[in-house]
Amino acid sequence: MRLSDATVVIRPRTTWEAMDLGVLMSQQHRWLLMTSWAIITVPVYLLLALLLWDSPSLVVFLFWWLKPAFDRLPLYILSKALFGETPTLRQALRQWPALLKPQLFASLTWRRFSLSRSFLMPVVQLEGLAGEARQQRLRVLLQRNRGAAQWLTIIGMHLETALWFGLMALFYLFVPQQVEVEWDWQMLIAAAEHDWLWFEHLVNFLYPLLLIVWEPIYVACGFSLYLNRRTILEAWDIELVFRRLRQRLNGVAPALMLLALTLLPMAPPAWANEDNIGPDSPRMLNQPLTSQASRDSIEAILNAPPFKNPQTVTRYRFGEEPSETAEAPESNSDLGWLKALFKWLGSQRFDIAAALIQVVLWACLVGAIVWLAWRYRERLSGLVNRQPTKRPLPADRPAPAQMFGLDIREESLPLDVATRVEQLWAANPREALGLLYRALLSRLHYDFKLPLKAADTEGQVLQRIEQLQQEELSGFSANLTRHWQNIAYGHRAPPPHLQQELCDAWRELFGPQVSR
Repeated sequence: MRLSDATVVIRPRTTWEAMDLGVLMSQQHRWLLMTSWAIITVPVYLLLALLLWDSPSLVVFLFWWLKPAFDRLPLYILSKALFGETPTLRQALRQWPALLKPQLFASLTWRRFSLSRSFLMPVVQLEGLAGEARQQRLRVLLQRNRGAAQWLTIIGMHLETALWFGLMALFYLFVPQQVEVEWDWQMLIAAAEHDWLWFEHLVNFLYPLLLIVWEPIYVACGFSLYLNRRTILEAWDIELVFRRLRQRLNGVAPALMLLALTLLPMAPPAWANEDNIGPDSPRMLNQPLTSQASRDSIEAILNAPPFKNPQTVTRYRFGEEPSETAEAPESNSDLGWLKALFKWLGSQRFDIAAALIQVVLWACLVGAIVWLAWRYRERLSGLVNRQPTKRPLPADRPAPAQMFGLDIREESLPLDVATRVEQLWAANPREALGLLYRALLSRLHYDFKLPLKAADTEGQVLQRIEQLQQEELSGFSANLTRHWQNIAYGHRAPPPHLQQELCDAWRELFGPQVSR
């Protein structure tokens, strides 16, 4: 590699600044990195999904496990682009099978859980080291930047998880409300029982989609940490400076050589005073200070103050105190008593004074607790002797005249709702379901005292019904609401067996007639 061809400034950086450089590098080549990553990874994920259709979680796990094999392609693109040789998309894809050969098994087994994976991956792929040479190289590289590389992986794991759940939430927000009422998340979790495998595969497919954006950034940050470490170890910045100096001096080198040859005869011979520079020369032997004398002098200095203090005295004082020979302060001074107090505390009675202060502070704390208990004794007694009280039932409130365009007043309903529904079902199932649904809303208000509002949605009504904790009522209401929405909003006719099912359930819950 030629450092002079680098497309970035080669200089030592802090670890976080180096990772910032990786983000900028990934942004500069984002389309090439994202496109190549998508072309390689998406078909692999789809193939795994087809082969393991009954195990969606295993598909995501295997795809996650193969990430070190996919990461080699972005690293190849970044390493070429660093020195101005950015490959095309076709060249990068053709090179990917060859990139998998060196130490792929090790990368997918015992090295898979390394938190420094992005930082150490260039050692195998770019330097081609293996065995003892690789271990020595890793020991040198990991002396610094190990923590930053590990934090990069940890932050990346949390970021992947957050983005994945965020995409799931965004997908859920785009689901229409009518379809959302039919979904039960417990049913979605129990995929084997309710045949929701397609939905779990759809949600899991969001993970490879977010990696198209994030994983090249992760590889680029690890690669920039590796470059920064080599810059510090091998002094790449100094090497570049010397190269620039050499280029500047190439033009004047012949003139400097000619000047040196001209001045060389005028210089004194180097061996003229050779006898006077050896260790046994008279000049060196006649020194007034010997090694032993210098050692003794150093020890004497270290054994004397300020390097050695036999005693340490700590006391309180006010500013610059007068010397012993100075005049004593006047007895009527304003601060005389305070100075006397500190002098007394600085004597041998200091421990006694500290103990007395500690006792006073503890007494103040206990007194404050007792005062607070006495001050708020009524509230504390109420907390101790509080008896469980029954939650008051909600006060009767007038029912809204209409909900969802349906008249839910009790007087608007027939005496036998189920019989009337059976009569209307064959000719007009929409009117029959509407009658049954508004009768349900009326009963919820008058019999169960649910605080229904005209602005409530079908989903909110179901939530209020669940608070009653009656399984039969909740199941009947959910079933009726789903089929009512299908015919009211989706114009989908109910199945033939639904009439008898709903009417029988109504009679079991509310009886044959409406009480007036």
